[in-house]
Amino acid sequence: MGSDSSSAGTPAAAPGLPDSMKLLIGAGGIYGAFLYYGSLQEDVFRFVSSVDGTSFKQAWFLQVLEALANVVIGFIGMQITGPTKGIPLRMFGISGAAQVSAKACTSLALANGLSFPVATLAKSGKMAPVMAGSLLLGGATYTLREYLQVACIIGGTAVVSLGKKKGSGGDNSMLGVFYIVMSLVLDGVTAGFQKRLKTETAKVGVKPKPYDFMFWTNLFMCITAVVVAGVLGEINSGGAFLIANPEITSKIIKFCICSAVGQSFIFYTIANFDPLVLSTVTTTRKIFSVLLSIFLKGHSLSLVGWSGIGMAVSGILSELQAKASGNKPKSK
Repeated sequence: MGSDSSSAGTPAAAPGLPDSMKLLIGAGGIYGAFLYYGSLQEDVFRFVSSVDGTSFKQAWFLQVLEALANVVIGFIGMQITGPTKGIPLRMFGISGAAQVSAKACTSLALANGLSFPVATLAKSGKMAPVMAGSLLLGGATYTLREYLQVACIIGGTAVVSLGKKKGSGGDNSMLGVFYIVMSLVLDGVTAGFQKRLKTETAKVGVKPKPYDFMFWTNLFMCITAVVVAGVLGEINSGGAFLIANPEITSKIIKFCICSAVGQSFIFYTIANFDPLVLSTVTTTRKIFSVLLSIFLKGHSLSLVGWSGIGMAVSGILSELQAKASGNKPKSK
């Protein structure tokens, strides 16, 4: 659930390696980094201190560390490829604030008892808030198939939540459900601001490069997270938790590195392939993250739960197939 998304444009394909090798590098990097990222994220929020029995709850502090790692890699990449001048930064600030808030809400959902498979499936249904916003504000219309896709993902997620066997880990608390819903709403807000960002950069005749997007978006994400974490006192409490529990520190460091490395492979893929290729890789990655979590982290599902997995995955793959065929919402 990670950060495998980007609003960057698609530059011309780089020469050199054959496309098959480029795809292997890009997809392999995304899969490797973000599958491990998801596993580490689950480990962080399931961790129980051997010192006092407490859990890690400092979601905003975690966002500070993750965004900082992406800022560093983004800055290095931007220096190598050359920074773009004249970028309108106001929309980067708003987009970054919305995006980090969505990610923090996902972490808070996990910290408050929502199981990783349910949270990841729910995040795969981010088309729902985007659709709602477009219907209410953008005058878009959708096909019956698109409504059914969203219904399958949301309905399947709910069935998975209800179909967990007792004692299988993750209580899917109401507070956790609230935070994942808030994360989805903020995903819709982020998507809207990212569209405006593209419009504003086009107006001033500027075309940011992939690492421009990575650096500036994560810089504002980091600033937002520092402010919120500071107000909530999470910088002190989060730092104290890491010092008292060094075994979780290594997991968080790896988590942040995976985020930055995964983002780099995302931008590599963007630079060489159509956005649909990236969408296919990141979408299927989420499905594998769910399955790996179920098999490796002790999430026992009943037959009802597995039927929910099937329902949600069918909705996700149907949405992906629709993108491949070029279906788009129509404006009134």
